[in-house]
Amino acid sequence: MASKHFIPILLLILLPTIITANPETSHSEKTPNTPKEPTIIIEGMVMCQSCKQAAGSWSLAEAKPLPSAKVSISCKDHKNRVKHYQVVKTDLGGYFYSPLHGLDINNYKFYLGHPIHACSVRLVSSADMGCNVLTNINGGIEGGKLRDEKKKKLVSGAVVYSAGPLAFRPAHCLPPVHY
Repeated sequence: MASKHFIPILLLILLPTIITANPETSHSEKTPNTPKEPTIIIEGMVMCQSCKQAAGSWSLAEAKPLPSAKVSISCKDHKNRVKHYQVVKTDLGGYFYSPLHGLDINNYKFYLGHPIHACSVRLVSSADMGCNVLTNINGGIEGGKLRDEKKKKLVSGAVVYSAGPLAFRPAHCLPPVHY
């Protein structure tokens, strides 16, 4: 007689578990796995220094944008080890805009605690054979530091940092003619 009452009670206890375990009857909505938006973006310019500037000068007066130049972006972790490295190519206007995938500003332990101190941008190569000598303008050889110049967070939560402008210079410049 006890078993007649036991089975309905058991069903009442197990019914919610059975219903939620069945994916067709589950009311929880599943969200598709979308890749996380990068939270750090680095932008900058690469220029070709004018021959009118003396070799070794940091002046970018009359400099022209350098298309298809390559720069490297490297970021160090809290133990001063390079943990992110990528090479970026400039567009036709000498501009680069590079999201750093995999570096979440909130969950990554940066060197000295912040990407401004941990990341740097360096010149790699120039596609222009007439302007392909590296300069250290704004750290083009040693590693240009990032700047946060009143950039706003994007809607996605990404933060944009600036680097440069960096510059190459021509290998051969004609001396100025004085008549």
